[in-house]
Amino acid sequence: MSSTTAQGKAFDRKLFGRVFAFTRPYRGIFWWAVVLTFVLSIVGVVRPIMLGWLVDVAANTYDNLFVITEDSSWNARSIAWSADVVRSLIGPGTLTLVWVITVIVVVLLVVETVVQFYQAYWTAWLGQAVTFDLRQKLYAKVLGFKLRYFDRTPIGTLVTRVISDIETIDDIFSQGLLMIMGDILKLLVVVVVMFVYNWKLALLSMVPIPLLLWSTNIFKNSIQKSFQDVRTQVARLNAFVQEHIQGMAIVQLFGREQQEYAKFQAINKEHRAAHIRSVLAYSIFFPVVEILSAISLAFLVWWGVKDVLAGTTSVGDVFAYILFINMLYRPIRQLADRFNVLQMGMVGSERVFKVLDTEAVIVDEGTATTANLRGDIRFDGLWFAYENDDHVLRDISFEVRAGEMVALVGATGSGKSSIINVLSRAYEFQKGSVKLDGRDIRDYRQADLRRSIGVVLQDVFLFSDTVHNNITLGDPAITREEVIEAAREVGAHEFIMRLPQGYDTEVRERGGILSTGQRQLIAFIRACVHRPKVLVLDEATSSVDSISEQLIQQATERITQGRTSIVIAHRLSTIQKADRILVLEKGRIIEQGDHQELLARNGAYRKLYDLQYR
Repeated sequence: MSSTTAQGKAFDRKLFGRVFAFTRPYRGIFWWAVVLTFVLSIVGVVRPIMLGWLVDVAANTYDNLFVITEDSSWNARSIAWSADVVRSLIGPGTLTLVWVITVIVVVLLVVETVVQFYQAYWTAWLGQAVTFDLRQKLYAKVLGFKLRYFDRTPIGTLVTRVISDIETIDDIFSQGLLMIMGDILKLLVVVVVMFVYNWKLALLSMVPIPLLLWSTNIFKNSIQKSFQDVRTQVARLNAFVQEHIQGMAIVQLFGREQQEYAKFQAINKEHRAAHIRSVLAYSIFFPVVEILSAISLAFLVWWGVKDVLAGTTSVGDVFAYILFINMLYRPIRQLADRFNVLQMGMVGSERVFKVLDTEAVIVDEGTATTANLRGDIRFDGLWFAYENDDHVLRDISFEVRAGEMVALVGATGSGKSSIINVLSRAYEFQKGSVKLDGRDIRDYRQADLRRSIGVVLQDVFLFSDTVHNNITLGDPAITREEVIEAAREVGAHEFIMRLPQGYDTEVRERGGILSTGQRQLIAFIRACVHRPKVLVLDEATSSVDSISEQLIQQATERITQGRTSIVIAHRLSTIQKADRILVLEKGRIIEQGDHQELLARNGAYRKLYDLQYR
């Protein structure tokens, strides 16, 4: 989608149509809010008229009302008509129109309050409902993105899209669209009533209006750019903070606190400057509106007093128009603000829809299931690149028979992890084929394929949840008994039970209360309870101490029994029992065989072995 909205286009109808489409399940609520907005606009205008009558009636007793009929003004004639209606209903007596009109004004005020409450409530409810649905759709979209998208997109930017930018869409409905409709309708009604009521006073009240419209347009353009700058700086700030909190260990270990603080300070200053520019626009515009409103009031009082003294205008007329001026200028002042709220929401929606329109998913057209999977794997002439033609895997061909354990070794960047990424369809390969039980992996349903491949990564990720939920990942089909059995199998039950609440212990963010080895063992349990047909161990022991390595090695031997296993390791001691070892270099397989065979060849594997043990 183009960035026209972000660059200042007044209104993108197509974009708004996409946002408005999310109101379809709530059309009844939307139209109910529209009706309430219409009623609120009408009721609000009636009240000044009634108060003007009240002033005139208070100045003339019930018995002298017909004196006013000598005045030809619409106000005077309407009061006299009201007096006739009241006389016909209640007859002569001590009851005056003052009380009647007072009761009517109070009733109107109550009605206006009730209508305003429900209008505000339902518009806010509608905004939150749309926001809820849109955020659900956006998060579901993000969940389906291939990993390459996350490699290229800062996490903080995605957080801004899913949280902050979505919230601005709520404002389109709660503070923007319906409020703008109400303000415009109120303006039209007020202007029409003012001219019908007393056209001379109406013209006097509107002398500063052209200047107000001109200043409003300047304010609108200024605040649009400021809001866009604010959103840009918020995204930058979120991305920076997210990244540096995740990498805080590196910052502190290398003594980069002052340098990173300086970078944060620079970004924060730009964020503050963007906000100040928007505040400056408001600080100038609102006093201008107040000054112009005061000028209108001055014209009204100057001319109205003259007419009152001349007997051509009633005091009630002047009083009503004082209220009308406030009702006239307030919507105009709010319109500029509400329009920019609407514009802010449109900018946020543009960013959200840009994510929704991103085609970064791996197409899942497979229909086959993995219910009866044996676990035979075959790579045949595979070529794979993360970027364009910069291949990290070149003509890879090998086979893993069901129940075998194959190890991948090689220097960093040789392509070991890339093989795993291709096997689980985290990334799509360009040439060749990958088959599982003789069938192309793209023929399987993606969800089934990934459930059949258990992965234990070097950097174990744990959620801010209990040990049990981190193992089951919220799968209700996995019982507590199965979790405990798997924990006993990998030798982790004892240390889990030593935790404060055992399996119900909160591990905090990223497993902060656990050691690296303990997190690794939990990852083994996680892989075990999901009963995968294929097990992948990616550098599972590279970051643990010798004691933890021994436990993990024992766990590896247990959970690989009877499963097709692919093990990536830098520590060659962990893969000596592998059925076959593949040695990779610059994306190619240069050697393969078992441990003893490769040692006997005195090739690349032998060099790696000697580097570790001599």
